[in-house]
Amino acid sequence: MIELAPDQLPPLARWFAAGSPGTAALAEHVPASGTGCWWADSAQAPRALAVACAGHVLLRGDPRALAPDALAVFEAHYVQAPTCFLPALRSAFGRIVPWERMLYVHQVSVAAPCPPRGVTVRRLVPEDAAALAALAPDAAWLHASWGGPAGLAACGLGWAAFGEDELLAVACTYFHGTAYEDIACYTAPAHRRRRLALACVTALCQDVAGRGHTPSWTCSRDNRPSRLLAWTAGFRLAHEYVHYLTGQPARRGPVPGAPSDRPAAAAAPGDTQAPPR
Repeated sequence: MIELAPDQLPPLARWFAAGSPGTAALAEHVPASGTGCWWADSAQAPRALAVACAGHVLLRGDPRALAPDALAVFEAHYVQAPTCFLPALRSAFGRIVPWERMLYVHQVSVAAPCPPRGVTVRRLVPEDAAALAALAPDAAWLHASWGGPAGLAACGLGWAAFGEDELLAVACTYFHGTAYEDIACYTAPAHRRRRLALACVTALCQDVAGRGHTPSWTCSRDNRPSRLLAWTAGFRLAHEYVHYLTGQPARRGPVPGAPSDRPAAAAAPGDTQAPPR
């Protein structure tokens, strides 16, 4: 596949449904945020199209247009695609791992818990970039969809719990769509079980609703803490699906058009307090 410049993109309405919840909002997030990239089998009249951001990929179109190793550029990514793409994925990678996912939509208003003494919950501002960068390395996935700590801090779509001199928990819009905002959160290990994530998520959900959007939440089926937090925050299950974690390309060596230093896949939105898995 070849990477497309923004001015080369075909009309996206025929490829991706507008106003979709969950990771599907990625297709609207990338052009709006400027983070991520587009790939196609051809710049002229493409038959297969991919959009990638923060280690996640959406595939659409006709997989018969792809060469056997065309998808190798998406090594160590979470791929969401129609089942017709499975042969192409298996051809490109030595191993793909199916991952059962759960998509929740916010349906119940929940009162925000009172933060513990000495903790303030507020919107992130650009000056908070350094505090985001100071989080543990396993939290780097949290701001990947915004291009880094500065992007998340400046986007105005994050809420955080602050102690006297450190950031304790964060909830943010991970993929920003036209109708849904898929959200994610993280709590520093030393400050878990204090309802800080719930406080941040509740504030964020109120903020999202104020924009006329609906919060969504995606997590692994086996991530019980994430599922419990989603339910407590007022999210209810909408549907289940499968995405695929890709391994190493089946054919090693330089891949035409591939970036030289691909990042590891980020944790999936909603997978609170969890490193990539």
